[in-house]
Amino acid sequence: MDVPNLEKYEAERDAIADQLSDQKVLSQPGKLKVLSKRFKELEDIVAIVRRLRDAQNDLDAAKELYNDLSGDERELARLEVEDAGNCLERCEQDLREALIPKDPNNGRDVMMEIRGAEGGEEANLFAKDLFEMYLRYADRRKWKHEVISLSPSEQDGINEAVIIVSGDDAWQRLKHEGGPHRVQRVPITESQGRVHTSSATVTVLPVAEELEIEIDPSELRIDVFRSTGPGGQSVNTTDSAVRITHIPTGLVVSMQEERSQIQNRAKAMQVLRSRLLQLEQERKEGEESMLRKSQVGGGGRSEKVRTYNFKENRVTDHRIKLTLYKLDRVLAGDLDELVDALLADERSRQLLDSSLIGEPLAIS
Repeated sequence: MDVPNLEKYEAERDAIADQLSDQKVLSQPGKLKVLSKRFKELEDIVAIVRRLRDAQNDLDAAKELYNDLSGDERELARLEVEDAGNCLERCEQDLREALIPKDPNNGRDVMMEIRGAEGGEEANLFAKDLFEMYLRYADRRKWKHEVISLSPSEQDGINEAVIIVSGDDAWQRLKHEGGPHRVQRVPITESQGRVHTSSATVTVLPVAEELEIEIDPSELRIDVFRSTGPGGQSVNTTDSAVRITHIPTGLVVSMQEERSQIQNRAKAMQVLRSRLLQLEQERKEGEESMLRKSQVGGGGRSEKVRTYNFKENRVTDHRIKLTLYKLDRVLAGDLDELVDALLADERSRQLLDSSLIGEPLAIS
């Protein structure tokens, strides 16, 4: 096969290198971050192409030598041809993977919203289990995390929790957690020992930087009110809680974690920017529905991405049909086996969807 002609990638890399030395670009953190990420991608592609060219040259030389020899020397040359061919195949596979479009949210912080869904208070208790599971997983990965909002339920569960997780690979490893999660266990409120099925929903969003999303203040309706705890009792004597409505989209964010109205407003704006970023990304991609809707669905028990069965100590991810009998370890934050399997499945699907698979890699 012909060695790929990817000079266009080298040209794009050189053009970006020029931009990265431009003072105007250096003064725009958002643009600088995007260009730097793309430059690194192109550097990797160019390096693989160079290895591929070397491997092709080695294979051609080995074949030529093989054709000129006979006897034992010819057998040794055959082994060199085989080794050179294997090396070329590895380079081709590396190039296919490098050319798969990268997730634009890689490297971003992650916002996770966890809510009880179907099952009454048992759903809220399970939502708390998930909330604590993700915090433990973040600790295992040495990611930073911050609880932005936490609304406790009446029996020590949570109605809703919003957390932000920060880490270089946090988005990559958490993005597949979005969706309805189903639990099968005997609730603490069940006197007959019967197993009940309940569900909680997890939404995963990329965190937007302030400079990325410009919000017109005239498009916001801001209401203030007193913070309340479980059962609706007042926990604050001042109007510190904030509710922000983005009029064009109808998005509503309420925040009451902090005692300061200013702090609650800042956190609410952070959540709003992240939701608006996701809407904008989906608009550009031409998708018809919000990621939030596709992840959460109706929150029903029959709609699930994962099932947690306490009686059998079993967790099943239905998307990849993976079952592990170590639910206790998963709830303790040991999620890597599930996450790695989801990432491997994503990578396999991307390679199968790629137009490069099964086709010559020559690019004019």
